[in-house]
Amino acid sequence: MDEYLEGSADLLRDACSTGRRFTRDELEVRRDAGERAAEAGIGLRALVRAHLALARGIQPGLPVRELAALLGALEQAVDAFAEGYERAQQQAVRSQEAARQEFIDDLLYGGSDLGRLVERAERFGLRLSQAHAVAVAQAPEPYGDNYSIVRAIEAAVLARFGNRSILLTTKDGRLVCVAPGDQPEVLAYFAKQAYAATDGGLVAIGRAHAGAGGVVHSYEEALNALDLAGRIDLEGPVLHAADLLVYPVLGRDRQAMAELVSTVLGPLQEARGGARPLVDTLHAYFDTGCVATDAARLLSLSVRAFTYRLDRIHKLTGADPGDPRHRYTLQTAVIGARLLDWPQTEQ
Repeated sequence: MDEYLEGSADLLRDACSTGRRFTRDELEVRRDAGERAAEAGIGLRALVRAHLALARGIQPGLPVRELAALLGALEQAVDAFAEGYERAQQQAVRSQEAARQEFIDDLLYGGSDLGRLVERAERFGLRLSQAHAVAVAQAPEPYGDNYSIVRAIEAAVLARFGNRSILLTTKDGRLVCVAPGDQPEVLAYFAKQAYAATDGGLVAIGRAHAGAGGVVHSYEEALNALDLAGRIDLEGPVLHAADLLVYPVLGRDRQAMAELVSTVLGPLQEARGGARPLVDTLHAYFDTGCVATDAARLLSLSVRAFTYRLDRIHKLTGADPGDPRHRYTLQTAVIGARLLDWPQTEQ
């Protein structure tokens, strides 16, 4: 403790005898001492008490006329010391945040040596030898590290589950949650909190994958699910990548898919009003499990009007949506139409 107060007694005595204020260099010496004390991990309260004790030790030896200056000199010394102490703390926080952000970038993008990444992950409570899954929340307004909603969601999740190897962060305006793959309840609760907090956000959850590369894989699956939702208007509020595997498979051969859509659904363009209303009819029919009454309600149509559309589709395409033999081909073509934004774009 004494090394951080070295020279302070003489400085106080000189200031009291002359009535002067500390020079810039003298203040900087006290700031440097405060920085070194903070880096050594000594508590600020103990250091302030040491300054007060030093002043009490000096007081009996001062002439009466100098006693009034002691308090002002002590205030300058403690203020400069505390400023240096806080400066060191702020630098430590910035350094920790930079290290955390670098780790998150490497974790989500796989841009680091896996062995070193595993070592660094332990500092943040993750054991990358286990399987992990990633959820990504997207809101109408971008998330930010200082955004109060982010803090509220993080507090709710950690209050419910504790640490449990959970990592929450923001990335590219989205909120990301990494959790052990065998604890799906964590990401389900995160999704619930994120949706409730943003009043209309969307959350995608990737599948659980093992190892450090598994986090990257799950994160990419969640991002792809959000991108897919934006392109084909998938309904939320929560999307599971495991439920959407058919879309990337079907979209892998774009030319073959375009031919299927053109062949199967192309005749719908001959209908009055074009193909779009009839394609929407098929969307609603398949999305509701081929229940005409539910699909009609979804489109705000009468059941009679809806069944008329189904008949029209049958006549134009030669495929009956109600026939299981035709249903698979029609539904695959409808999925392709969503992926290709048909008939809005040219094939």
